[in-house]
Amino acid sequence: MEKITFTPQDGDPVDFYVLEQTRIGGLDYLLVTDSAEGDGEALILRDVSQTEEKEAVYEIVDDDETLSAVAAVFEKIMDDVDIV
Repeated sequence: MEKITFTPQDGDPVDFYVLEQTRIGGLDYLLVTDSAEGDGEALILRDVSQTEEKEAVYEIVDDDETLSAVAAVFEKIMDDVDIV
């Protein structure tokens, strides 16, 4: 499982583990967790960076409609996972 470090503009770096990634409607999404093993807190992140940026910029998906749609895609990709 790939570990990536996010550095928020107003906080300390945070490590996440990438469970899966997908592209929907021209946007990239990551399903990440804060735990390498076992049950952890999961988030869906959307890449909002511009093509000319050297580093990706992600934001947490918090819109209920988008969150439900992207979570359904991740559940299909990962047969053994239920995203609540």
